[in-house]
Amino acid sequence: MKKTILFCLMNVMVFAWQVRAQESESFGVEWNGYLQTDNRLRLNDDNDFSWHEYRLDLKTEVNPSEKARFYSEVWLRSLGFSAVQNSADLINKDKVSPLNLDFREAYVDLYGFLSDNLDLRIGRQRIAWGTADKLNPTDNLNPNDLEDIWDFGRHLGSDGLKASYYLEDYTFSFIYIPIFTPAVLPRGDWASALSPSMQLPSELTLRNSTDTIVMPKNNLKEGSKIGMKVSKNILDYDFSLSYVYGRDDLPLARKVTFTPTGITPGEVDIESELIYPRMHIVGMDMAGAIASVGVWAEAAVFFHKKVKMTTDLSALGMGEQESIALNDKPYVKYVLGADYTFENGIYINGQYLHGFIHERGKDNLEDYFMFGLEWKLLNEKLKITPISGGIEIKDFKDIENNYALILSPGIAYHPVDNAEITLGARWIEGKKTTTFGRMKDNDELYLMIKYSF
Repeated sequence: MKKTILFCLMNVMVFAWQVRAQESESFGVEWNGYLQTDNRLRLNDDNDFSWHEYRLDLKTEVNPSEKARFYSEVWLRSLGFSAVQNSADLINKDKVSPLNLDFREAYVDLYGFLSDNLDLRIGRQRIAWGTADKLNPTDNLNPNDLEDIWDFGRHLGSDGLKASYYLEDYTFSFIYIPIFTPAVLPRGDWASALSPSMQLPSELTLRNSTDTIVMPKNNLKEGSKIGMKVSKNILDYDFSLSYVYGRDDLPLARKVTFTPTGITPGEVDIESELIYPRMHIVGMDMAGAIASVGVWAEAAVFFHKKVKMTTDLSALGMGEQESIALNDKPYVKYVLGADYTFENGIYINGQYLHGFIHERGKDNLEDYFMFGLEWKLLNEKLKITPISGGIEIKDFKDIENNYALILSPGIAYHPVDNAEITLGARWIEGKKTTTFGRMKDNDELYLMIKYSF
């Protein structure tokens, strides 16, 4: 009910802004967005739907003067499936037809604040850093939004302050985010792909696994995050150097407790304690072109404090054991990529990534080769993607047992301006030692329809 009221109020505000804009040309309002449907069907014996989303995206931009600007983006969604389990649930519309209201961004820009060279942005904002295609090791200010694992590069907005200072051809940015927000984990089966199940000794069997997350305190010392960046164009190449002091937005286990159930010999319950460790990140990136070939490179060095792991086996008569969950040795994630468009409309893109979003520690970083080929035809009304996907390699010394292959061909058609219908498939093959190989039984067919306005 609160979501419905809030949505109605937003529409009233937009309408009021539009009326005001008609009354005064100096008060400019722009309103746009899109409607998108996304349905996915598992290619297995049951042909279950794996995803069902209807999304209304609303963007509002207000320019009351040359010195100020307001921007907001909101998603109103019907996401997921009915969660009805008994007749009493049938009176609850949130369970019959789940709705979701998501404030992506809402901020105010103040230009020339105190100085002609200083701009401020205040409010919920997406601060995207990095030059690579969607997978950016330096993009660490906003929490990862992994709700849809296939929507690479998606992040939540963060409530904070961004100051940009311009000195000759340099741009200096300072970001302050006072409150910590964790990443959103994938829905459905994909949650287990990023956190594989624990391997138990052969004499033990698992009944239940639970966990407790220790969140940072909501104060300046524990919850805040800062970022600084300097960027400059040199010889037609964009370069930047950045620094972030914050927290890993994916949880890390620091204690695991084994408790016998007392019902079946060797059967145990496991309770984990998870934390979000502090870290320093130094990043650098570049983007430009060599002849007609676009090129980019991006790297980030991660500095963590050592995190110890305690395995409590006291209830089994074996005391406590200590190991290292995350050592204090710096490690580097990086991306190298290039793209090119041929005269006949064929576009190719490829990049090499060392270290995926959830991977930590020098010895745990895997290698990924991402690739794509698109061909636009019929005055760009038709787009064919015969080749798209990636290869994951966990161990080059034993590729046969440590690989995953993802292929995602598709075809998109624009029947009228601003409308797009996309039909595609995702096929996964690989070994369960890899992130994507663990989900090789999740092949799916998808249909997406989008209309922008």
